[in-house]
Amino acid sequence: MNRLINASNALPTPDPQRTVAYTPITLPMEGRQPLELRLTAPVDGDNLPIVILSHGFGPSNYIPSKDGYAPLAQFWAERGMVVIQPTHASSRVAGLDPDLPAGPFFWRERVTEMRAILDQLTEVERQSPAVAGRFDHDLIAVAGHSFGGFTCSLLLGARLQDEDFSDPRIKAGILLASTGRGGADLTPDNAKRFPFFDVDFSCINTPTLVVCGADDDPHFTPRGPEWHADPFHDAPGADALLMINGVGHCLGGIAGWDARETETENPDALEATRRLTLAWLRSRFAIEHATWDKSQSALKESAASIAEITLRSK
Repeated sequence: MNRLINASNALPTPDPQRTVAYTPITLPMEGRQPLELRLTAPVDGDNLPIVILSHGFGPSNYIPSKDGYAPLAQFWAERGMVVIQPTHASSRVAGLDPDLPAGPFFWRERVTEMRAILDQLTEVERQSPAVAGRFDHDLIAVAGHSFGGFTCSLLLGARLQDEDFSDPRIKAGILLASTGRGGADLTPDNAKRFPFFDVDFSCINTPTLVVCGADDDPHFTPRGPEWHADPFHDAPGADALLMINGVGHCLGGIAGWDARETETENPDALEATRRLTLAWLRSRFAIEHATWDKSQSALKESAASIAEITLRSK
């Protein structure tokens, strides 16, 4: 029972169940240090869907790693998902040397790391004996926050200079306060600093949920919060836009409670983000077909002040 949430209690969600966590799980990477992961999963259940959660490039030392985003990862795991969190090459605490030629952002290496997890899921299971043999390798989603959303957008099909990074093993994606259009949509300085943001979202055909904070203030662009919604408008596979009211880039606290990233700590907004993203995943993975429709109805009837959902016109 969380006494800090009110209106979001109206949004349906499964009861939590016990979880088990393994950390660090290590995977070999050619020519560099191993990739470290955290895995959190339900103690019980079979045919568990997999969500690979890509962290952002925020100001904290430890949040951008496998040890961040507990409010989101734990919530999803307590309700039936296997959540895998890599420590990306861009991590301050355990990534690669930021002075290397690809540093400090290592955007291409981050994609390679996500694909390495997909390639080595059997090894991930071997190092997680309590959940070994219980993964559903046909139900894989990626979710990413901020720069992690950029990483996931490439895996979902966004193209950079016609280069295709997509992976057919990924069946769904969630972009949380992700990057919008690059190039001319950025300030001149940021266009030079982030040429890799100039991606084409129109090639994303994988089902995708785009989540934004209504008060987000992107510093890359002169545009406002709507910049983060660009993937919804441009990607044919993006079937819904979830706009969380009253919060900015960390959507009420997904990166961590009381974290530096959390410019607005809002328990109701955080809870709505957690419940509605889970409902979309459960519906998309056919775990509970009606849960997304039920959540939309509950939001309109009892919690409309918290968030708005826009569906792609069919």
